[in-house]
Amino acid sequence: MNRSELAGSVIEISRSALEQNYAFLRRKIGRDTLLSSVVKGNAYGHTIEVFVPLAESCGVQHFSVFSADEAWQVKQVASAGTDVMIMGSIPDEALEWSVEQEIEVVVFEADRLERLLAAAGKVGKKARIHLEVETGLNRTGFEPAAFDKLSGLLRSNAGRWELKGICTHYAGAESTGNYLRVRRQIKRFRNAVEELSERGVRAGRLHTACSAAALTYPETTMDMVRIGIAQYGFWPSRETWMHHYLKKPGEPDPLQRVMSWKSTVMSVKDVPAGDFIGYGTSYLASIPTRIATVPVGYTHGFARSLSNLGRVIVGGHRTAVVGLINMNMMMIDITEVPSVKRGDEVVIVGLQQDQEISVSSFSELSQNLNYETLVRLPAGIPRVVVD
Repeated sequence: MNRSELAGSVIEISRSALEQNYAFLRRKIGRDTLLSSVVKGNAYGHTIEVFVPLAESCGVQHFSVFSADEAWQVKQVASAGTDVMIMGSIPDEALEWSVEQEIEVVVFEADRLERLLAAAGKVGKKARIHLEVETGLNRTGFEPAAFDKLSGLLRSNAGRWELKGICTHYAGAESTGNYLRVRRQIKRFRNAVEELSERGVRAGRLHTACSAAALTYPETTMDMVRIGIAQYGFWPSRETWMHHYLKKPGEPDPLQRVMSWKSTVMSVKDVPAGDFIGYGTSYLASIPTRIATVPVGYTHGFARSLSNLGRVIVGGHRTAVVGLINMNMMMIDITEVPSVKRGDEVVIVGLQQDQEISVSSFSELSQNLNYETLVRLPAGIPRVVVD
């Protein structure tokens, strides 16, 4: 017996959906542009352990993470020769390890670069670096005023580094409200690349595009794109979806949700009219009510704020959550679906017959972004690759 058979719910990861998403994305970015799969946030809740090997089987050979810890997780399951890039946090203690493991590191300040080059000197291998330049997000990145110092550092440490890329990040490419800001960033990035080139700093790859930029600003795809949310089947925003739809109206959604979340009915019982359901007095059965108990609660990521608001699908019908959501279970009203019995499938996120609950609708009820809902799904829920 495997762990997924013992758990109260499972998250299914669809191979066919992921393959379709990559096919669409590769058509968008072109065959000569490298697709780096962003797997920060435990692969947006899909889990690094399961998602990375699956993405590799779909042809992905480069992964981007936020932290050294995530890079370590990717290295445990990735194939030899697969590249990993740390975009954010890396403690000093991990610098030598990153060089030894040939992990690519984004550097965005002189101090970080100095420490990484020193680590390369100790290890006796070249540090694989990407230089991030500041273009207007005002978060991390080298300012143009620092380019002289930057180029001097690189010259004085020749032989200790390999420049894998020059990059930046856009300040909200998913929203038309940021259009002018993004356009300024594109121009500033081009200027920065030219200024660095004049100082002898030239990279193998230029990369600026996240999912939103790759889908709405074609000129940003360059040599590599860092694709996060789109590979999992989600448009970064309604505006990015409309941008695509207006160009190809009537075309089916080319992005397919990779994740479904399912459980089963644990118990069925009848509650007489006039009785409260669950803890406290939040829900009164005004008529004789049949309820089913589902072994999913707020410890599993089904927010307590969805008490008396949430919906799930069972027996091909959308049914309401009634009463307060408990730590490990919740009750749903199946009065209109009396045939439901113990062991029947309950869809929390996904499709059953002609009914669907999307992550978007689930997120809106709990007042979270898609991104938040995905990354908050506990790693303890088993992930199973299907189809």
